[in-house]
Amino acid sequence: MTNQQWNTRLYNSSHDFVWKLAAPLVELLNPQPNELIVDLGCGSGQLTAEIARSGARVIGIDESAEMVESAQAEYPELTFLRADARDFEISTPCDAIFSNACLHWVPEAGKVVRRVSETLRPGGRFVAEFGGAGNVRRLVEAIEAAFQVVAGISRPHRWYFPTIAEYATLLEQHQLEPVQMQLFDRPVSLSGDDAVRDWVKMFGQYWLEDVPQTRQQEFLDEVVRLAPRAGDHEQEWIADYRRIRVTAVRVPH
Repeated sequence: MTNQQWNTRLYNSSHDFVWKLAAPLVELLNPQPNELIVDLGCGSGQLTAEIARSGARVIGIDESAEMVESAQAEYPELTFLRADARDFEISTPCDAIFSNACLHWVPEAGKVVRRVSETLRPGGRFVAEFGGAGNVRRLVEAIEAAFQVVAGISRPHRWYFPTIAEYATLLEQHQLEPVQMQLFDRPVSLSGDDAVRDWVKMFGQYWLEDVPQTRQQEFLDEVVRLAPRAGDHEQEWIADYRRIRVTAVRVPH
């Protein structure tokens, strides 16, 4: 995983679209009473709780100590574990693994998919959504260009944004049969003076950590100047999200 540190207050106040837009994914999962389901990359637990309302037994897993602490405080009746998506373990094979807005943070996608396959029972399902090919391309171009201006060196992103073909091949290599895959645009409005700056502080620490403290405001201002705007609106920008949505079934060896 990354060394990303999560500000849960900022995440829940300004970036709650990450989980609010995932309602269709929970519907696609179609959780059933008494099923054992893992929410992989559960964040602050809102979708874990939504899945649990079906009567399923849910285990929320996240690599971030801050997220797990926040989720456990908000939903004390549920189970949350701190673990890495590449090597998490539960005591018994599960019926489904669900994941929203997490897997693009793990470049070692093969390790994640292998672990998902090993954790599912035969016939179990994997339902996930994360950044697909071209995700936040224009916004990332603005960040990379601003970093070049301030730091004087190139720093490309290190997220994992696969095509459908790439990810389907990876699933099939690990006994997961793709049932449904979709790549689609889902632009999100970033409104307000600090919206772009907050987005970079939340998701772009990879760049911020190598900008001197004395020049971080200059860096953020340059990102704002270059970021894609929503038409002629002076205080509204676009995060050009592009998501890949996956449903796959674990087949026997």
